[in-house]
Amino acid sequence: MSLDHALDWLYAAPIAALLRENALLFPWVECMHVLSFTLVVGSISIVDLRLLGWASRERSVDQVCASVLPVTWIAFGLAVLTGSLLFASNAVEYAQNFYFRLKLALIFLAGINMIVFHLLVNPGANRRAAADRTALSDRIVGGFSIAVWVAVVACGRWIGYTMTGGG
Repeated sequence: MSLDHALDWLYAAPIAALLRENALLFPWVECMHVLSFTLVVGSISIVDLRLLGWASRERSVDQVCASVLPVTWIAFGLAVLTGSLLFASNAVEYAQNFYFRLKLALIFLAGINMIVFHLLVNPGANRRAAADRTALSDRIVGGFSIAVWVAVVACGRWIGYTMTGGG
């Protein structure tokens, strides 16, 4: 099955038609997407600000991650679910939208940044250090993460302004 056929199939799916045709459903799903994504970015920012040494300095990075990341993952799951529904409502046009593709690429890049941090840069003992010992690698990862997530949010806003068929 080609990508065009898959997008056409998704566009024709009953849930996609329901979202397009119901004047209330699309805005509610969009609101849930924005709220869940706001929670994702906000909770990740808490970790990033700790990595930078600008907030929660009395707590280790591990402590901040343990308290914040479960919320992040739940919100991320909801954002993926609602984003997928929004995508299905106009799959062909979203797939062709530059800002949508850039948003997905940036989210992927943020994921790579997280994997690099948790598995390679600082996998254990150093993350338990006090704020006065925040490693340069932690500060780089935190700063990069904030920058990427701000760009994701900007792309998300531009998607709505560049879609010709609504959405």
